[in-house]
Amino acid sequence: MDQGNKSGVTEFVLNSLSGSRELQLFYFAFFTLFYLSIVLGNLFILLTVISDPVLHTPMYFLLSNLSFLDVCLSTFATPQMIFDFLMEHKTISFEGCMAQIFFLHVFAGGEMMLLVAMAYDRYVAICRPLHYAAIMNTHKCIVLVVGSWLTGVLHSISQLVFTVNLPFCGPNKVDSFFCDLPLVIKLACTDTYILQVLMLSDSGLMAMISFFLLLISYTVILVTVHRHSLAGMTKARATLSAHITVVTLFFGPCIFIYAWPFSDLPVDKLLSIFYTVFTPLLNPLIYTLRNKEVISAMRKLRSRRISS
Repeated sequence: MDQGNKSGVTEFVLNSLSGSRELQLFYFAFFTLFYLSIVLGNLFILLTVISDPVLHTPMYFLLSNLSFLDVCLSTFATPQMIFDFLMEHKTISFEGCMAQIFFLHVFAGGEMMLLVAMAYDRYVAICRPLHYAAIMNTHKCIVLVVGSWLTGVLHSISQLVFTVNLPFCGPNKVDSFFCDLPLVIKLACTDTYILQVLMLSDSGLMAMISFFLLLISYTVILVTVHRHSLAGMTKARATLSAHITVVTLFFGPCIFIYAWPFSDLPVDKLLSIFYTVFTPLLNPLIYTLRNKEVISAMRKLRSRRISS
């Protein structure tokens, strides 16, 4: 640590949701229930897709990977937040803080690219249906998923390589329930203007460009759907509306936080909770409640478990 962290700061103080002791216990119970719902809900989707041959298609292969990423995204910091509700002093080591930043950007960056891959899959399925089987083959799906993870890892390394060597000499209070990059670099005992610009050009532009590319692709798809008969495109509209909802809920908070790293707004903490805790739970709900194939497969899986 002394080689990377050229300062006297060995830990950071996390400023989680404040309130009385009774309110802290309520937060503990509430977020514990939420976290368990995220893990169980997304793992159930993953198990359903693996166990049902009907769902062995590119769309559900990508959806199952999204569920796995959602579990990872909610796990890198939420258990720490839940544990801190029972603690009077909420601290995290320097190494733990850097690890949180690394895994946040791995999982968030990977999810951004995976959502782009899912939009590409829907584009090919709706706009080029006759070529879908040839284009979205098993090899292409694996390349898209592996590429999403590699993009997340490279993106995270590019963020962390500058941050880990910053001098921190106090204050050491992070105004969030986890170590978020824009908040941590503001604590450095040096001018971080250039680093914030680099962060804007990396995380901020990555989020905005991905979001606008998704909007363009979904617009093209919706125009294509509009030109076809209502009877033949009802399922496509339902799938697209689910995709667009997930994209908006995920990218909205990310863009707000990382596209304006110079701001210091209290709402940033709430947005961080939203896209690391609430969105991973909404994803399985949105996809399962609007997808008859997934619901049917879940019922069959549950029936097999009960009968056995």
